[in-house]
Amino acid sequence: QVQLAESGGGLVQPGGSLRLSCAASGNIFGIGTMAWYRQAPGKQRELVATITSGGNTNYADSVKGRFIISRDNVKNTVDLQMNSLKPEDTAVYYCKMFVITTRSEYVDWGQGTQVTVSS
Repeated sequence: QVQLAESGGGLVQPGGSLRLSCAASGNIFGIGTMAWYRQAPGKQRELVATITSGGNTNYADSVKGRFIISRDNVKNTVDLQMNSLKPEDTAVYYCKMFVITTRSEYVDWGQGTQVTVSS
């Protein structure tokens, strides 16, 4: 059984920064693409950023130039550095990983961490 644990959310003023982290633990053989999604109240979950196992990244237009996704393939973690935060970045942020075990491959999600941008 693989578990994803997120940390780093909280309350921040507009223009501030936060760093989210997501760590996978358990019987892991490897991890493919990792990603961060977010879901604001009353809205659908949307993709924020992805990073492949080779380090290629992709960002939603709304966060380009402000957010940076990174990963550590040894620690099985993915981070999201969020800078110049805006009130519209307020949402629950979820990490997602394509997990490979010795028995199966599947997509796993974290439990979500709240990010609130407000003065």
